[in-house]
Amino acid sequence: MSMSDPLGDMLTRIRNAQMRGRSTVSTPASTLRKRVLDVLESEGFIRGYTSVDFDGGKSEIEISLKYFDGQPVIQEIERVSTPGRRVYTSVKTIPRIHNGLGVSILSTPMGVMADHEARDKNVGGEVLCRVF
Repeated sequence: MSMSDPLGDMLTRIRNAQMRGRSTVSTPASTLRKRVLDVLESEGFIRGYTSVDFDGGKSEIEISLKYFDGQPVIQEIERVSTPGRRVYTSVKTIPRIHNGLGVSILSTPMGVMADHEARDKNVGGEVLCRVF
């Protein structure tokens, strides 16, 4: 079965695994997912991730989730731009999440990056998701 929103599926898997208190979660691999996970790791929302290759050319990403005092570090993770409704923003209108405590992840012409990095590089793009 074909998946219409692979990034949304990954975010939902992370959200569901944290509700169950899991330490790791796996998702099918793609370049966009890896770039979003790079941002989540650099911002300190996840411990890290590893790629697992299977026979037949299939590969998955194993995501290590992060907890603090028994509570998940990611309190809220939400998809903003969907396949049916793309959300683009200029550098002047990049949303701030919880007054800078959270992060918006953008897909820009310079790659996938966090909102503060996009402001520093003076570039806008598609708002993929927001995390707090």
